[in-house]
Amino acid sequence: MAGEEHVSEAAGLDGRPGAGGFAAVDVAYPASGGAQAAIVITSGPDFADVAAEGIATLPEASPYRPGRFFERELPALRAVLAPAGPLRLVVVDGYADLDPDGRPGLGAWVHAEFGVPVIGAAKSFFRTATHAVPVSRGSSRRPLFVTSAGLPRPEAAELVQDMAGRFRIPDALRRADALARGRPAPRR
Repeated sequence: MAGEEHVSEAAGLDGRPGAGGFAAVDVAYPASGGAQAAIVITSGPDFADVAAEGIATLPEASPYRPGRFFERELPALRAVLAPAGPLRLVVVDGYADLDPDGRPGLGAWVHAEFGVPVIGAAKSFFRTATHAVPVSRGSSRRPLFVTSAGLPRPEAAELVQDMAGRFRIPDALRRADALARGRPAPRR
């Protein structure tokens, strides 16, 4: 991916706020091109107390290729995770692994690169991810599909179940999605 990246320093991402924190991340693709990643860093695994937020904007993004989603998302996530400093856990909107044999998904690539446990919380069922743990939240009948890299799936599912927010999508992931899309903060 070519081009310069811009990381929002106004959000306080100067290498300190992530120290031992927990992060939720997401990437959006503006109609004008490129990619914009967002990070929401919290002080605890319930993701209730936001310590910092930030965005990284890349002028170009790789095209979507089935089975190679990480090639599109990982550069933007690198740009937003690197200045965050050390983290204890990252939650991605997607899968950590794509099948019971461990075929790596986006979360596995983030785990390998940053050496931090990663939870994948996917909104849609992926046909080969038969090992994903369905987690129902709020009053929604549609579960999130939870996978993980660097921690057991049952523990990951429990963490997602306990994340702050009364809706299907935990507040931190909803906030990361809104930031990545350049939208106002979602209601709590």
